[in-house]
Amino acid sequence: MEKRRFEAVVLGLGNVLWADEGFGVRAVEALHAGYAMPPGVEIVDGGTQGFALMDYVASTRRLLVLDAIDLGLPPGTLEVLRDAEVPAWGSVKMSPHQTGFEEVLAVAQLRGKAPESVVLVGVQPERLDDFGGSLRAAAKARIPEAVSIAVRELAAWGLAPRARTEGKAARLNSPALALEAYESGRPSEAEACRIGDPRVLGRRAPAER
Repeated sequence: MEKRRFEAVVLGLGNVLWADEGFGVRAVEALHAGYAMPPGVEIVDGGTQGFALMDYVASTRRLLVLDAIDLGLPPGTLEVLRDAEVPAWGSVKMSPHQTGFEEVLAVAQLRGKAPESVVLVGVQPERLDDFGGSLRAAAKARIPEAVSIAVRELAAWGLAPRARTEGKAARLNSPALALEAYESGRPSEAEACRIGDPRVLGRRAPAER
């Protein structure tokens, strides 16, 4: 059997610029800040990188994904999907970036390089189309629970993370992306249009002015 480079990869997916789309990234940030991973476990801010994540997917025995998934449930609902329940072939539309990652899983399967186990921990988003917006309260409140589930899943694989008791971990991504910095530095809706640049939007009809 081909030797895998990682025992497990923990992958946060999403775009922090689009409200609840950023849940997966925020969740892995919190996991990384609170826990040190054991040898053989890689934690990754996957963003919306699509096929650029193939190396991680094809090189791990187990894959744990955190993401926003639209299953038509009440906002903030957490769901855990396993193996065949994860829609690797695009049978369920999960989120705007999800199609790209579904293709990564599908190609990994076709190449015989799919992980032995895949677990998806996802939150039902409330809002995705708020450009420049941050997580809504319902999704943000579930980050600690998503982190706890991730820790439990890794422990069940014999790869229990260790809680950080002193010092701070190096950031998983750029300091400019930190949740606190992002929320305190972004302009309000009154200051910045979040649905498109008004300079390129069509002119309103006279009656609408």
